[in-house]
Amino acid sequence: MPMYKKAMFILLIIVAAAVGGTYYGLHDEEKSAVLESAGTNEGNLPAREITVYVTGAVNKPGLVKVPEGARAADAVNACGGLLPTADSEKVNMAQALKDGQQLKVPEKSVMANKNDVSKSDRSNVDKSKAGGSGDLININTADEKALDTLPGVGPAMAKRIIEYRETEGAFQSIEDIKKIRGIGEAKFAKLKDKICI
Repeated sequence: MPMYKKAMFILLIIVAAAVGGTYYGLHDEEKSAVLESAGTNEGNLPAREITVYVTGAVNKPGLVKVPEGARAADAVNACGGLLPTADSEKVNMAQALKDGQQLKVPEKSVMANKNDVSKSDRSNVDKSKAGGSGDLININTADEKALDTLPGVGPAMAKRIIEYRETEGAFQSIEDIKKIRGIGEAKFAKLKDKICI
């Protein structure tokens, strides 16, 4: 009999531990469910919106609100899309937008029907395509090789300029090039007559 009582006592301890563990596990699971449902409510909140100013060759230029993390294409679509005269190749439509950013969609250079263009007009068009006075380099569209030809800009600096365009968006003025690490006032003074946006 003492062996039987001992076994019963051990069995009761095991059952009590199992019941206690189950109760504790269920109690913790209820706490988890409360935390998960609180997180789910946050997920139901509307995504934070940012405001972007879209100008240029779009149907309805102006301020638009887009969800945080939106791309340039989303802002252009919010403005009714591109005009037929828009030069979409000059805008990185995959560029991530930031609150307060200005996105400018340029127009294609005006090219009349070749039959209607006189020789003098044609030479003016050719000059504007080449960059006009002194073949300025567009810091928003130039490739690494073209940027490398600028005074004081080597291959590493050219890469930094392109990386800046890809992460921060197009330069809004030629002075913005000073935001590139390594370009200060002295280097900008050498560059300013050779670059454009």
